[in-house]
Amino acid sequence: MNHFAGYRCSLCGTEYSSTEITYTCPKDGGNLDVLLDYDTIRRKVPVDILLSSEESGLWKYLPLLPVADPGGRGTALRGAGGTPVFTLDRLAAGLGLKYLWLKDESRNPSASFKDRASAVVVARAREIGAEIVVTASTGNAGAALACMAAAVGQKAIIFAPRTAPQAKIAQLLIFGAQVLLVDGSYDDAFDLTIQAAKEFGWYCRNTGYNPFTAEGKKTAALEIWEWWRKLTHVEVKDMILHPSSLSTLHSPLNIFIPVGDGNIISGIYKGFKDLVALGWIEQIPRLFGVQAEGSAAIATAFHAGGEAILPVSAKTLADSISVDLPRDGVRAVRAARDTGGTYLLVSDGEILAAMAELGGVGLFAEPAGAAAYAGLIKAVRQGLIKPEEPVLVLNTGSGLKDVKAAMQAVMEAPIIDPRLEAVTSYLKNIQVG
Repeated sequence: MNHFAGYRCSLCGTEYSSTEITYTCPKDGGNLDVLLDYDTIRRKVPVDILLSSEESGLWKYLPLLPVADPGGRGTALRGAGGTPVFTLDRLAAGLGLKYLWLKDESRNPSASFKDRASAVVVARAREIGAEIVVTASTGNAGAALACMAAAVGQKAIIFAPRTAPQAKIAQLLIFGAQVLLVDGSYDDAFDLTIQAAKEFGWYCRNTGYNPFTAEGKKTAALEIWEWWRKLTHVEVKDMILHPSSLSTLHSPLNIFIPVGDGNIISGIYKGFKDLVALGWIEQIPRLFGVQAEGSAAIATAFHAGGEAILPVSAKTLADSISVDLPRDGVRAVRAARDTGGTYLLVSDGEILAAMAELGGVGLFAEPAGAAAYAGLIKAVRQGLIKPEEPVLVLNTGSGLKDVKAAMQAVMEAPIIDPRLEAVTSYLKNIQVG
């Protein structure tokens, strides 16, 4: 059952019916928060039944989404979400932390977090009978839309900056989307997409513009809630059997999230707020936003103590979080402020170093995803995270998305002759070094 009740503007608070508006508030351009019928959900969706569902991925939480079941069973559309959480004991020890985990969104069908938003937007497009879905993207959002659309035969058009990584452009083309490379920035592509959608009647998926994108991204919060619920329940039972194992897992969870346009952190915040509204949790985890120094519009607003998001001239190798004017900045500021978190800035050098560290424990993160871990390192050094406080880092995409950046994070492999003597000589040089 669809429990979609309407929208509320995040700036002026005006409420709209579910059929009255499509994208942003006509009064002030504010992002719209999707409203759910929480009373009906509480009555008809018992927590235990929801969590015992055999549905995999984000569609397990369909009763908490503002869309109907989109079908497509057995396709990539049904494979979005349900990503694993890995324990990072060695990295935790190096940082002096007791608990450290990473949720790996690279395991999504198109290898990034953006599959969550695209899956829900495609579901909405099918509901309203949209012939074409269009989006602007530096690569990941477009690849996600192209993948989800291809899975169910939905037509998709992607506007991407011509400077987007080739691996991401390849994904767009392989998934069969119509790709238009814009000779300009992501923000140029964003504005052009909106104009084209209005002109040709296309359904626009743009991040921070279409309210259903945050609804898709909030499903990560629902998965984190379920994972944390199981983890702490096991810990409580263990404490009964082994009182000496008393730990601090009852402390609030701290989540580190890479931030570009702000839609991921605001979507995750929305997911936890839904859980509070349903009475299923009492406290929201602390949310830490991490931005690249060269794309810091939201962090700047946060530390200035306000919500005025001023554009910057973004320049960072982390293309997925390189944004001149964040389109979901206000809600992103609130996500950290209202949960007791903060914003951290990391350099491109720190991002590359974080990529290498994560690689050393078997995780291949793209620059944007590695930025979250780089932010954690900085938070620990600044004393923002105590040793006993539990931490979850969000890796938003696969390093295969940007091999050029990955190669900057490591030393080049040596070239040797195909002789054993060459191997022996190389090993001796390594030992001397």
